[in-house]
Amino acid sequence: MKRKILSVVLAATMSIALFAGCGSSSKSSSGDSKKAAAVDTSKEGEHELSVYAWDKNFNIPALEAAEKAYQKKDPEFKLNIIEQSQSSDVENAITLAGSSNDYSTLPDIVLFQDHYINRYVHDYPDAWVDVNDADINWDDFGQEKISYSTIDNKHYGVPVDNGTVIFAYRTDLLKEAGYTIDDVTGITWDQFDEIGKKVYEKTGKYLLSMDGDGNDLPYMMLQAEGVSQFKDGKPNFVDNKTMVDIINVIVKLVQDNVLYLANDWSDYTDQTIVGDMVAGVMNGNWIIPTIEQVKENSGKWEITTLPTLSGKEGYASNGGSSLYITSNCKKTDLAKDFLAYTFGGGDGAKETYDDALTNGGVITTNVTCGQSDVYQKGVEYFNNQPIYQQIVQMGANVPTVEQSDYHYTAREQVAAAIHNILDGTDVTSALKDAQDQVEFSMGNDSNS
Repeated sequence: MKRKILSVVLAATMSIALFAGCGSSSKSSSGDSKKAAAVDTSKEGEHELSVYAWDKNFNIPALEAAEKAYQKKDPEFKLNIIEQSQSSDVENAITLAGSSNDYSTLPDIVLFQDHYINRYVHDYPDAWVDVNDADINWDDFGQEKISYSTIDNKHYGVPVDNGTVIFAYRTDLLKEAGYTIDDVTGITWDQFDEIGKKVYEKTGKYLLSMDGDGNDLPYMMLQAEGVSQFKDGKPNFVDNKTMVDIINVIVKLVQDNVLYLANDWSDYTDQTIVGDMVAGVMNGNWIIPTIEQVKENSGKWEITTLPTLSGKEGYASNGGSSLYITSNCKKTDLAKDFLAYTFGGGDGAKETYDDALTNGGVITTNVTCGQSDVYQKGVEYFNNQPIYQQIVQMGANVPTVEQSDYHYTAREQVAAAIHNILDGTDVTSALKDAQDQVEFSMGNDSNS
């Protein structure tokens, strides 16, 4: 009975978590942002810190959990959480401070998107304080996760959430087509295609869908192969055999009615997933609340790893954020100790991450914390699989590949290339055009 009650509570809290807090739909867009409120850290108390963060249903409950946990060590501790409307508010605050070379308006700590931090550390090196000397066992985290915030051999960020990719399947629909979850675990993409054709024939459901414009499939599928879209800082599309093979797979899946490319993000989430068009969902685990919106499908879903070109079990990550100390912090020792004690795997980490999962749906990348009783509980919606523990374990196996500040530019151009190929353009020409467009964007930025 306890397991069932906890599963219901977790499912409910995950369902209200806003996936924009760590999902792939989040973009840096100053036009939709507001100016972050200035912070005077000199007026803070001896036991007080401030932090910029967004998403009151996801990241902020995690920070509140950390504050509560640290108060066991320091009863006078106070964390002032300054809510932002979206991640780009924080990015704009750093840009504004860096452009004027005045960081005095920043809080002690900021939550920052993993895919953007490398560029911001290089563009504004004086904005940050590294946490190399914090009491953190970095080996206890998924190494792919901390690779984002490890810059020039220094640790700058402490991980918060987990972007590990899951492949969730409707096991009732697989059964209708003659398959089980084991039949889609450790398979090639060619085998997946054959299974998908049978599922579509028997059920009328696609085995996979994705936002056709913000198409994350190429990145995730490549990472599962241990390959990047970039090489030595430059886009590597045309001469990247693995990428060419992946693009050919995606095109074939569409042509075989196995993959549905949605018109936009809303079509992807509202129509294909919530609208019950699919028998499978592959994305960062932050997609779970979207899946769970269809209450009548509780107990019918299970998760597993990704297919690959070779048939080995695939692991990838998509989305996520970490916490960073700014140069305006007057109490860096306190900030480092707070982060190490809570999100960094210290004595308060288990309590922090257990509460963050229960109250905000935030899943840790810390391997030890992912073995807690809360993580080992079965989740009723996913046929009582201990999915949170599984996600942490999968996250520890995600290959580290070269990242780029032009991740989202590449995503946009590769998505366009896939549409062009489906319309008749040959693969080489489409990828060459996409690569040229990314190089053009990078050249423009370096000249500005």
